[in-house]
Amino acid sequence: MSIRVLPEQLIHQIAAGEVVERPASVVKELVENSLDAGATAIEIEVDGGGASLVRVRDDGAGIAGDELVLALARHATSKIGSIDDLEAVRTLGFRGEALPSIASVSRMKMVSRPKDAPVALAVTAADGEVAGPAPQPHPPGTTVEVRDLFFNVPARRKFLRAERTELGQVERLVERLALSRFDVGFRLMSARRVLADHPPARDERSRDARVAAVLGDEFIRHALKLEHEGAGMRLSGWFCLPTYARSQADQQHFFLNGRPLRDKLVASAVRLAYRDVLYHGRHPAYVLYLDMDPARVDVNAHPQKLEVRFREPGLVHDFIFRTLERAIAETRPAQAAAVDIPAARFDQRMSLPAPEPRTSALDLYVALGGGVRDSAPPAVEAPVPAAERELDPVAAGTEHPLGYAIAQLHGIYILAQAQGGLVLVDMHAAHERTTYERLKAALGSQRVASQPLLVPVPVAVSVAEADEAEAHAALFDELGIELSRSGPTQLLVRATPALLTSADPAALVRDMLADLREQGGGGARQALERALGTMACHQAVRANRRLTVQEMNALLREMETTLRADQCVHGRPTWSFVSLDELDRLFLRGR
Repeated sequence: MSIRVLPEQLIHQIAAGEVVERPASVVKELVENSLDAGATAIEIEVDGGGASLVRVRDDGAGIAGDELVLALARHATSKIGSIDDLEAVRTLGFRGEALPSIASVSRMKMVSRPKDAPVALAVTAADGEVAGPAPQPHPPGTTVEVRDLFFNVPARRKFLRAERTELGQVERLVERLALSRFDVGFRLMSARRVLADHPPARDERSRDARVAAVLGDEFIRHALKLEHEGAGMRLSGWFCLPTYARSQADQQHFFLNGRPLRDKLVASAVRLAYRDVLYHGRHPAYVLYLDMDPARVDVNAHPQKLEVRFREPGLVHDFIFRTLERAIAETRPAQAAAVDIPAARFDQRMSLPAPEPRTSALDLYVALGGGVRDSAPPAVEAPVPAAERELDPVAAGTEHPLGYAIAQLHGIYILAQAQGGLVLVDMHAAHERTTYERLKAALGSQRVASQPLLVPVPVAVSVAEADEAEAHAALFDELGIELSRSGPTQLLVRATPALLTSADPAALVRDMLADLREQGGGGARQALERALGTMACHQAVRANRRLTVQEMNALLREMETTLRADQCVHGRPTWSFVSLDELDRLFLRGR
């Protein structure tokens, strides 16, 4: 065919393919326009899953009568006017494509009244024909009504899913919007039923209530607050304890300057922060907000504006990772944790004290002359005379979050009396975490001590992996591994980290090379840390090992000063608290 200019209506319909994927896309574009207009209350009504009707009503600034028809023209917008505005976009929409694209594949009606206008005006659009404006009664604000979506593009309409599926997409979209703007009220209706009603949330309690309404009470019960500023950025929101990890990434919400975001850089930073405390294949849950100068991010990188380009991606990744990692590291036993208060009430601040030198429980076990014995204990250890132990924190002159050990149960659990109740500790999981953190602290030195091998170990690799090993020889040397290339596809390991003398050198190098190719220089260190985790698991005290009360108390004290001590290396909880109120209810006391 010869080259020719496409008809205007066909141009709009092609553009609609990028903007309007399904009814939820229509809701997204219209609600974002309402938010940009300063709305404080937005009502969304859908019928037929949104295919028959989408109506969005707001109390925003409205559109002047002489601009209503212009609003339906392609690339007509009030949000940017120059390249400088495009490089520092502060609004959710800015291209001026949404309204004309939606109007080209539906029957649209738009009614708007600015606050100072005496009357509202309405325009209609269908099949590229625009009629109006005409006067119509309407309160200050705007209502956009979209009917019969894809009525003139039957091939697109065939790809819509069942009504229930499309309605579910709209519901999830409204949930994300409700999490993005707590100062705005959202209501969703379908078939004259209210499906969601989120009033404005302007204080901490109401914001917690909105998050709980969207993600469930269990999310809030396991969530910690986060707020940190640095490097011209601010990260805030909620992140869940590793014990609340999920099988799917269905409760991961990230917002950049109020814009919902799905970004690989962000996902990588969060995954890296949780690397030491999650089961393999599990996903953390969080609602996080990153605020930064709009000029430092390019939001014009994706047709649906779900992905962005950061001007300084390394800095952003490191800020998110370091902030969240340090907050997760503080999930260790604390006095406030030993009372029945929702976890969401604790704010995670970034003023972390430097760890103090301490004697580890493992050192104490050795110093006590073989207190760890292999013989199987009775089901519950006999209580030790009061002279040999401290049970009462007040009498001891010191209060400890995990209290004082009183017995060992089935050679697995430590029972401790704490202020306000009973603490149960999984001794293997707890010792695994404390051992791992000490090993990782040793790994954190400038150069890891290495142990030469008596006989070099050959490692068969690909040519690309051998090239990678040569390119990062200095990094391997810094991590205590001496490598040399003995052929196109073979490496020789001549020394390994002194901390990992029991590890398989060939497997360790292969893991490091795999992570190095995927994640860069940080990947090699992660592979070492995983090997340390395995080593800590093997070194931790096993079930049916009999501990003295002094040894149990030594482990409790070390837990209280160890980062991430609430979970073991594999993400399992290390301790649990049963309050006196729960015990009273169990035995019907006071009834």
